[in-house]
Amino acid sequence: MSGLEKLQKSFESYFAHRHFPRDPSSLYDPLEEFLLNSGKRIRPVMCLLGNELFGEIHQDAYHIAAAIELFHNFTLVHDDIMDRAPLRRGKPTVHSVHGEPTALLGGDAMMVVAYDYINKIEAHYLKNVLALFNKTAKEVCEGQQYDMDFEKMHTVSLPEYIKMIELKTSVLLAASLQLGSIVGGASEGNQNHIYEFGRNLGIAFQIQDDYLDAFGDPTKFGKQVGGDIQSNKKTFLMIHALETATGEMREILLSAIAENPVNKIELILVVFKACGIDTWANALKEQYLTNAISHLDEIAVSKARKESLRELAYYLITRDK
Repeated sequence: MSGLEKLQKSFESYFAHRHFPRDPSSLYDPLEEFLLNSGKRIRPVMCLLGNELFGEIHQDAYHIAAAIELFHNFTLVHDDIMDRAPLRRGKPTVHSVHGEPTALLGGDAMMVVAYDYINKIEAHYLKNVLALFNKTAKEVCEGQQYDMDFEKMHTVSLPEYIKMIELKTSVLLAASLQLGSIVGGASEGNQNHIYEFGRNLGIAFQIQDDYLDAFGDPTKFGKQVGGDIQSNKKTFLMIHALETATGEMREILLSAIAENPVNKIELILVVFKACGIDTWANALKEQYLTNAISHLDEIAVSKARKESLRELAYYLITRDK
């Protein structure tokens, strides 16, 4: 079993209990069910890795990791409402089964319980942990707003999109690592490097996510393939297609976006493949991965201590679901 798998198992053992009251069951039972359908718990495990890089894992890292996992799931429940998504991790979304009001309240409850976990940590680093957690939570909300704004805009530049996904996706990965490193006693310089490692890795992670949305196997991916295309999201892939498609391919792309035909996803995938979008996306992903690894290399601890983070990086950017 790898170091990453051991930490995943360790966090699952810590997190495997009921997090909400029994009543009202109509509010809390759907949340417990949602948390059980967990995925890989990447963000809380990153918090533990951030601690482990600098010393033995402290119990407070588990409390912070639980807060991160609850916050992340809060964003998923609310994002699914905004995106009108029918599936999450291969199962019906909370709002599609229990209604939007319950999903909204449930997400709010998850956020409150996240702060309950943070309130358990030792006082001497509580201020720094809260400052970074709150900054990150606000940035994630900003990123989601930019994401929705982009759906209404005719053109979005690649730098604008990168800023959006830094806020929506990368900062939580980066903060998870840094929060763990705070508990581990990391210096300010090492905290900056581990944050930048996570930020660049987060961009590579999002490129892979965009790629899987278009080209992934729906039986593995757990979400509706082509969902971003259907909702006119300005992803890495769509932005590059709009910048590079010419002639007939450009006409097909613009017509599909404007007219929203029944076979819209199929048409746009034809354009993506004709423009070599898959090859371009993989090259861009590798560029950000290289940047991430360069920051990992700069952290002033032994190479052996970094192996689990290196393993995580390559796992995230080669995953197929």
